Amino acid sequence: MASQKAQVVLFLDAKAVDSLQEGINFKRSPVNDKSYIIYKNRSSFKACKNQCKHQGGLFIKDIEDLDGRTVKCTKHNWKLNLLTMKYINPPDSFIQDELEVELLDDGGLQLVELNPPDPWMADPRECLVLKEGEVKVTYLTHACMELQLGERRFMFDPWLIGPAFARGWWLFHEPPADALDRLCAADLIYISHMHSDHLSYPTLRVLAERRPDAPIYVGDTSRPVFWYLEQSQVKLTNINVVPFGVWKNVDEHLRFMILMDGIHPELDTCIIIDYKGHMILNTVDCTRPNGGRLPKGVDLMMSDFAGGASGFPMTFYGGKYSDSWKAHFIKKERKRLLSYKAELVKTLEPRIFCPFAGYFVEAHPSDRYIRDTNIKNSAEDLNALINILRPDTVTWTPQPGSVLDLGLCLRDHTNREAIIFPPARTKMYKDSWDFHLYLDELSSAISSEIFRHKDWIQFYYTWAGFQNYNLVVRVIETDDSFEPMSNGWDYLVDFLDLSFPTKRPEREHSYLELKNRISVMRYVVLHGCLWDDLYIGFQNRISRDPDVYHHRFWNHFQTKLPVTRPEWDKFLKRCCFIIVECLTT
Repeated sequence: MASQKAQVVLFLDAKAVDSLQEGINFKRSPVNDKSYIIYKNRSSFKACKNQCKHQGGLFIKDIEDLDGRTVKCTKHNWKLNLLTMKYINPPDSFIQDELEVELLDDGGLQLVELNPPDPWMADPRECLVLKEGEVKVTYLTHACMELQLGERRFMFDPWLIGPAFARGWWLFHEPPADALDRLCAADLIYISHMHSDHLSYPTLRVLAERRPDAPIYVGDTSRPVFWYLEQSQVKLTNINVVPFGVWKNVDEHLRFMILMDGIHPELDTCIIIDYKGHMILNTVDCTRPNGGRLPKGVDLMMSDFAGGASGFPMTFYGGKYSDSWKAHFIKKERKRLLSYKAELVKTLEPRIFCPFAGYFVEAHPSDRYIRDTNIKNSAEDLNALINILRPDTVTWTPQPGSVLDLGLCLRDHTNREAIIFPPARTKMYKDSWDFHLYLDELSSAISSEIFRHKDWIQFYYTWAGFQNYNLVVRVIETDDSFEPMSNGWDYLVDFLDLSFPTKRPEREHSYLELKNRISVMRYVVLHGCLWDDLYIGFQNRISRDPDVYHHRFWNHFQTKLPVTRPEWDKFLKRCCFIIVECLTT
């Protein structure tokens, strides 16, 4: 692999440096046509890319900032203090990556970025002609694709049965009848990240029963993808963690490389498949895969498209969060996502593009409000936009069981055999989901012995390990309609000192009110699950004062909880000891 190198991304001569004003300066580079921000503080300089780390929006000057130190993102109004390079809205979230500022002897300056070479360029292979039927891509459901690559079968993100995010997401498409058989026969399985619409334990339980040694590959994320494996009691014995940016050779013709996401390196990954010099890029859910650097002109690119994979704003109430405000916001955000994906395809110029990984539905009757509110993009709309912006790219809107023959499609996409659709009477959409089977499992947590003892609250949040943050959270256990339950817990947690007051403190503080469905909240607590099940799964309702996103809080409970569950056996023994002691005194 080639070593890292320094790249000059922007040069200013002495005259241009002298013209820099005190405070914020926006400059565009003639080298790459990208925008940069230079912050001048007397005789010193700081610099960064003009790109928000949240979702890649451009910054503008913040007219509310009288000190001239803050810029505001045009996407979601995130604010960055250029003096500290810290985001101040939301507070305690990201730190902006700085560029090195080199002052030149002649009075000029240059901005330098350390860039490793694009790792897929290492050891390039000759592109060989593909025979008909040699490479076939079969769409199964959601983010699950099966790739036939010569004699090998490679499967992506098998979510084939059961819900995701507790009980909030259900499959929209009906997988082919033999989908589980295909999974169990796969030569390689790639799981992009730990979210349950990609890592589905109900699905993998079937795999473990039939073929526990099936080879599974995941990226080397900071939180292990399979952190919950032991707790799940799913017995898989051949999980392989692959370092980022390195080719993994499978045979003479097949290799793959896993890349991290630039926005969520602790969580998301994407993958490049190389078969006989033909590249397939699957960016899955990555916000900025590989920091935005991706191969151009791949033979097939696959990406998510739908949006709606968040509780915001559907689960929020109070203040501005009326139904009309939510509808306007969702419509605007879906349009932005559609435009971003289309522009990405235009930039990367893949020969074929397929939108997938967005086919879920809030199917349970109790989530009717979310289903009606959480309007998603359609694959057809994205492909229509791509056909305008990038007409040379062939677009494929997949249906369950449809097959793309890569070799035929590259030679002549109008060939009727290039894309085979399922028979006309094939069932496309699910209309039953075995709700009771999975909801009964969640509900079993409600009667757990631990919830009879009030001290479980302190024990759990001490285990969670989040404190020294000026936030007070009220948690209310509710029924399916988010009405408080008479026998449910209703408590406050003060995360400044990890105390549990009976009323809100008099000091100035931020406040969250969380109404959580009792079955899901107790299941999450009992098993030490991440709070994605609550937030992404639409299993709570949220009010906040002030209306500010608390990145540190949510990031901790969604990605940084301990990887081992709370020691509830030890907790119950301690409770019994206390009860006995009280009875004997």
